[in-house]
Amino acid sequence: MDAPQPTARAGGVVATLALAGITAAIMQTLVTPLIAELPQILHTSSSNAAWVITVTLLAGAVCVPVVGRLGDLVGKRPMLLACAVPLVAGSVVCAVASDVVTMIVGRGLQGMGMGMVPLGIALLRDVVPAERLSSSIALVSASMGIGGGLGLPIAAAIAQYANWRVLFWGSAGMAVIVSVLIWFLIPDVPAAAKGQRFDVPGALGLGTGLVCLLLAVSKGADWGWGSAVTLGLFAAAVVVFAWGLWETRTTDPLTDLRTTARPRVLLTNVASVFVGFAMYASMLVMPQLLQFPEATGYGLGQSMLAAGLWMAPGGIMMMFVSPLGGKLTNARGPKFTLICGALVIAAGYGLSMPLMGSAWGLMLVGIVINSGVGLAYGSMPALIMGSVPVSETAAANGFNTLMRSLGTSVGAAVIGVILAQMTTTLGGHTFASEDGFRTALLVGGGLALVSAAIAALIPAARTAEPGAKEADLAPQPAQARA
Repeated sequence: MDAPQPTARAGGVVATLALAGITAAIMQTLVTPLIAELPQILHTSSSNAAWVITVTLLAGAVCVPVVGRLGDLVGKRPMLLACAVPLVAGSVVCAVASDVVTMIVGRGLQGMGMGMVPLGIALLRDVVPAERLSSSIALVSASMGIGGGLGLPIAAAIAQYANWRVLFWGSAGMAVIVSVLIWFLIPDVPAAAKGQRFDVPGALGLGTGLVCLLLAVSKGADWGWGSAVTLGLFAAAVVVFAWGLWETRTTDPLTDLRTTARPRVLLTNVASVFVGFAMYASMLVMPQLLQFPEATGYGLGQSMLAAGLWMAPGGIMMMFVSPLGGKLTNARGPKFTLICGALVIAAGYGLSMPLMGSAWGLMLVGIVINSGVGLAYGSMPALIMGSVPVSETAAANGFNTLMRSLGTSVGAAVIGVILAQMTTTLGGHTFASEDGFRTALLVGGGLALVSAAIAALIPAARTAEPGAKEADLAPQPAQARA
C-alpha cells in the first residue's frame, strides 16, 4: 500500500468526523418534539413511551467504551463504519415502527452508534497535522453539542409540518451519507493496540454496572427514589463496579484504570461530569420557559418550533467558538481552555437571572452557555490524549465521553426533581414555578464553577509547549489509504 502525504485529506477527514458527531447527536434529540405524542402514536402508556428515550441513553453508555477499545484493537475506520450500521438500521426500524417495542428496538440501535464521536476524536491524533490538531479536536468534540442545538428546531419543524416518520427516514439518510464519506475519505490507520485481546469480562461488568446505575438515575423519579427497585439498582451498580478489581489484574483491560487514575486524566473526567450536568441543565430549563403559557407570569408562550429556533443560535455559536478554542489551547494549553469554558458557562447562568423574562434574553443566555460548552468540550479530549499512550487513545476518549453522558443523566434527574418539587398551580394545572426554574439555573451555574475549580487542580503537562502532547506519547504519522 502506498503512503501518500498524511495531511492531504485532513480537511475532508475533519469535516466527515464532525458531520458524524452531529448526526449522532441529532439521533438523541430526534424524538424530543414527539414526547407528548408518543403514547398516542405507539398506542401505549406514557411510562412505556419514556423508554424510547431511556433506551438510547443506556445503549450509548454501554457501547461507547466498548467501541472505543475495539477501535484501538482492530482500527478506528472499521469501527466507525461498524457504528454507522446500527444508526442506519435503527432509523429504518423506527421509521416503520407501529408499536412501542419496535420503536424501543430501533432507538436502542441508534444508541449503539454513539461511539462515533470518541472514535473520531481519537482518529484525529493519527491523521491531522500537529498545527491543526487542537482546533480539529475542538470541532469534532463539540459536534455533539452542535448537533443537539441544531437538531431540535429541525426535528420540531419536520414534526410540525410533516409526518413523524419523516424524522427517522431523514436520520437514516444522514447516516448513509456519513457512511459513504467515511468509506471514501477516512484513512485506514493501523490499529494501535493490535495483538492485544478484547476484555470480555470487563465489558460485561462495565455494561451491567452502567445499566444499573443509569436506570436508577433516569427512572428514579418515576419509580420513587426510595423504592426497592431504585435502591436495588444503585446497590447492584456498586457491587458490579467491583469489576474494577478485575481490570487492575487482567493483562489487556477494557479500561486501564491505572491510566485513568493519573491525576491529569482523573480530574479531567471528573470535570467532564460537572460540565455535562451544567450543559444539560440549560437544555432542560430554557425550552420549558420558552413554551410555558404566558398566563403563568414567567412563561413565554412559544411553540416547540419557535422555542427551537430561539435556541438554535446557541448551537451555531458552538460551531464558531470551537476553532477559537483550538487556538486558545495551542496558545495556553487545554487546561486553561477548560477553565475558561467552565467560567463562561457559569457567566451564562449568571446572565439568566435578569434575562429569563424574554425570548431574546434566553437566546443570549444560550449563546453564552454554549460558547462555554464549546470551549470545554474541545479541551477535554486534548487533555486526555496528552496523557495516555497511543494504544489507549480511543478507549480513553470513550471513557471521557461516558463521563460527559453520566453528567447529563444525573443533570436530567436532579433538574427534574427540582422542577417537580417547586411547583405552582394555574387553572387546575400544575407547573414548575418560577423559583423552581431559577433554582435549577443557579444549580447549573454553581456546578459550572465546581468544574472550573476541579480543572484548576489538573497538573501541568510534562511538555514545555502548552498546546502540545506529551513527547513520549506523540502519535506516529498516519498512513492513508492508497
